[in-house]
Amino acid sequence: MLAGFGLLILNHAAHAQERDDRATILNFKGIQYMSKDSLFYTNFRFRMQNRAGFSNKLDRVDNGTFDARIRRLRMRIDGYIYTRRVSYSIQLAFTRSDQDFDDTGVANIVRDAVVFYNFSDDFYISFGQNKLPGNRQRVNSSGQLQFADRSLVNSYFTLDRDFGLSLNLSKKLGTMPIHAKAAISTGEGRAASGTDEGLAYTGRVEFLPFGDFTNDGDYSEGDIEREKKPKLSIGGGYSYNDRTIREGGQLGRYVQNPFTLKTAFADAIFKYQGFAYQAEYMRRDVDNPFNIIDDRLNQIDGPEQQETYANKGWGINQQTSYLLNKGYEVAARYTYVHPHQQIRDFEDQTEVIELGLTKYVKAHRLKVQVNGNYTFMNGILSNRTGDNLWGGMLQVELGI
Repeated sequence: MLAGFGLLILNHAAHAQERDDRATILNFKGIQYMSKDSLFYTNFRFRMQNRAGFSNKLDRVDNGTFDARIRRLRMRIDGYIYTRRVSYSIQLAFTRSDQDFDDTGVANIVRDAVVFYNFSDDFYISFGQNKLPGNRQRVNSSGQLQFADRSLVNSYFTLDRDFGLSLNLSKKLGTMPIHAKAAISTGEGRAASGTDEGLAYTGRVEFLPFGDFTNDGDYSEGDIEREKKPKLSIGGGYSYNDRTIREGGQLGRYVQNPFTLKTAFADAIFKYQGFAYQAEYMRRDVDNPFNIIDDRLNQIDGPEQQETYANKGWGINQQTSYLLNKGYEVAARYTYVHPHQQIRDFEDQTEVIELGLTKYVKAHRLKVQVNGNYTFMNGILSNRTGDNLWGGMLQVELGI
């Protein structure tokens, strides 16, 4: 009986997309509990990503780098108290690479701790620490990706989790769904121990001209649902992070002189009968990208000041995939990052070509991913340059 109950949990969890921007209280997921008076409900879930990878520069000096570890191990708790209008989401991380430890020196275990008030199914507000309404690939859960990692464009320019207040509204213009999101947050990310004078202001809007995706498929990569009709979501937004004291706003090391980061992003995702395509453009501007590391906060030893800079420039990521029979998916991705002229002495123009093969056992809940990639600098595709590198990754994800 217990085995059958566990299979039922996995079956239902596999067909609903995970949302990081809203509590999961409407779909049966994970291990759940409800009080006898129905005034308290909670469900527990976990997921892990185990990986083994290798990368190697073509300089004939580098012996290559191995990456074998638990990339993510997370526990998530969602539910409501007294009424479905008051819901909550808590997400904890248990691996060093998932805790922002290297940049802050602190094990930031808490990823999400947020309360939602649901005025209706179409309008809710949140207060606490959660993802900002940034670029699509960041808004998507890392458990819903078709490659082992997000793109280099996301790594350079993304927003991240922050503490603040957000408003989320969904309406229809005729038959076209529109989703609008806005947030005011601290701007320092989840490692912040206090709030400085500057705040971050972020907004995003999405248009779905062909109607809603099946099971929130616009928040998931690859067309696992095999959409019977073409589905398209077009989104974009802007973030103004006023006087942040970290290199990347919500991410990166602390700096002595505050940055003001202005980040624009636009993206789209299309799905139809197993075929999926998505594109994402990001651009970041800052008046003076150069700064000095704050060694008091970063615990840097030594008398010399360490210089740093913010990633100023733009990039575009494109990826496409097709779902074959028996849950196999083939995917390809091309990423281009163009640093601003001010930091070209320190950052190369970078392009990445990636190929992927995924076996979905239970959609994104249980999958095996194999990726290969080739990275080349300054437009030189030839393998005769020592700056280029190649690599591969095997990752297994399991969760409920």
